[in-house]
Amino acid sequence: MSEENSKRKSASESFGEMFEAFGNAVSQIFDDPELKGKAKDFGKSAVESAEAFASRFKDEEVREKFRDVAKAAQDFGKSMAECFRDDKDKRDSENEGREHE
Repeated sequence: MSEENSKRKSASESFGEMFEAFGNAVSQIFDDPELKGKAKDFGKSAVESAEAFASRFKDEEVREKFRDVAKAAQDFGKSMAECFRDDKDKRDSENEGREHE
């Protein structure tokens, strides 16, 4: 296997693994084994799709779009962390108010 084909496979596998990991995380949040199975199937499908267009991963335009995807995922993660932190701060504040009653 050439180095270029190895990189393509790596990119397509990473693409599928990313979706599988996301699906697994969501399924754990909702504690749903059926959702976990669907996430695994979705990840496999994503790998197959990625393999079909693996040659496009080297195109600069495609790379730029994936950078956008990465940024959007990062922004989503930060937003969720802030939301959870705000909820915790609100609960802590409410609990302190009850303690002073």
